[in-house]
Amino acid sequence: MISELNARSREIFKYIVASYLETGEPVGSRTISKVLNLSLSPASIRNTMADLEDLGLLHAPHVSAGRLPTEQGLRLYVNGFMEMGNLNEEERKNFEATCSVKGLTLNEMINQASGMLSNLSACASLVIAPEIEDSIRKIQFVSLEPGKALIVLVMQNGLVENRIMDVPKDLPDSALISASNYLNHHLAGKSLVEARKNILQEIAQNKAQIDNIASELVTKGIALPMTRTAGHIIIRGQSKLLEDVRALADLERARTLMGFLEEQNNILQILDSVNAAQGVQIFIGAENKIFDQSGWSLIVSPYKNAQQKIIGAIGVIGPTRLDYDRIIPMVDYTSQLISRLVEEN
Repeated sequence: MISELNARSREIFKYIVASYLETGEPVGSRTISKVLNLSLSPASIRNTMADLEDLGLLHAPHVSAGRLPTEQGLRLYVNGFMEMGNLNEEERKNFEATCSVKGLTLNEMINQASGMLSNLSACASLVIAPEIEDSIRKIQFVSLEPGKALIVLVMQNGLVENRIMDVPKDLPDSALISASNYLNHHLAGKSLVEARKNILQEIAQNKAQIDNIASELVTKGIALPMTRTAGHIIIRGQSKLLEDVRALADLERARTLMGFLEEQNNILQILDSVNAAQGVQIFIGAENKIFDQSGWSLIVSPYKNAQQKIIGAIGVIGPTRLDYDRIIPMVDYTSQLISRLVEEN
């Protein structure tokens, strides 16, 4: 496609896209004639813009307006014309300092990274956290208040799962201790998938050396975390999706997208799309079949464990007029940082 554009067409196309990414507004021929030193009349520029429209790279929102890039045009710009920026030293240090705080669990570190990514990009950030398939280091039941207990599940890879469960209001602390000790003895070094069937079978056959109350705690303790074995989603800054809304139709699209993001099974499909990738993936508008709607872009990059296996992904979601040259390296650096910190854990 680039080879089909002459020098004049390239200059006009690049200016229209750059202006759109900055302002979101259509660009007219008179504006281009004043800004670009092309020695062309507005009429000649309009002819070039019409040619670009015929190629599917530009469109006019209405008859008397200037031109905006299509999603195909944005893709061409990102792939062929964009000059990629870099994080400056201060931004890198801020990311390092935020995510490398001593004592942070993997979950906390990812939360910190996604929050900072959302703030710097002015978009919603998206994290697909690792699925629970690693072996278990420790499980503990902690009393919160009458009728509530906290399950703390610590994996060998540093991932920490916290779940709240209902318990009898008069539950003695000894039952929590007994259930914790039983599970730590049977689960140590095994995954939940490996240990769950045997433990449930042992309890059903009354072979477990614990009382009935502790048995119920054990059953719940190994069942609750299993509801999330396929990984989970962390989304920060959803409100930023509404900040650039310009019309009622845009507001409705934003609400639709936010509702979609609540369905975690939908977003987990994104991990499939990056599993074979070695770096940042960019989905512009309708290219992303997962959202099944145009008008939004997703920039996402996988992160890996010490065995170089992809265990999750991090990225941003925003309108198609993203600051791609700034956000792409930001997402790339964040995913690399998380991979490194996961390896160190």
